[in-house]
Order: sequence, then C-alpha cells, then structure tokens
Amino acid sequence: MANPPLAIAAAMITCHVRYVIDANLIAEFETYAKMWIPLVEKFGGKHHGYFLPAEGANNIALALFSFPSLAAYETYRQDSQQDTDCQAAFAYAAKTRCVLSYERSFFRPVFD
Repeated sequence: MANPPLAIAAAMITCHVRYVIDANLIAEFETYAKMWIPLVEKFGGKHHGYFLPAEGANNIALALFSFPSLAAYETYRQDSQQDTDCQAAFAYAAKTRCVLSYERSFFRPVFD
C-alpha cells in the first residue's frame, strides 16, 4: 500500500514482534524481555507483554505493544537509540545472544 489514508496513518498501532530465540537461553530472553516492558512505557507506549514458548516450537517468542500512532512509534525508535537503559538492553541481547532474529509487523486494533 503506497500511501495509507490519513485516518489509518494517525490511528493507534500495535507492533507484533516475532522472535527466534535460542531455546537454551529462554531465561536470558526473559530477562531481556523484562528490561523492555518499562522502556516501551517510558516512551509513551503500552506494552501488552511477552509470550514465551510453552507448547509447540521451543524457540519462538512474541511481544505486543501499542503506540498512539505510527509517528509516536517512530519517535520511540529514534529516542531509544540514545537512551542509556535501552542501550543496556540492546547490549544484554548482544552479549547473551538469546535473540537469533526477529521480525516486526504492525496492526491497527479494532474495538467495539
């Protein structure tokens, strides 16, 4: 979609992150996840939690968080690059190698 209608572009967005994690480092990934929940909220987002493997694939984890708009999310992404707490979370993931890869998708929620 080239240019979404303005009403959709300005609407709340929810980011879905699908992680491929090292199944031997789930505890380390959980530590990493717990670092990010307050950081997303510090930058104006609402974190809906991380979801770790229970049944089925043992190397897939998910995260969901929302921002008031895609613009607010982009501001968070830029500002997080300069934040010392965010830098510590990035460094922890790099040091432990608990995250092998990830992909982000964006959704607009529908409510009653």
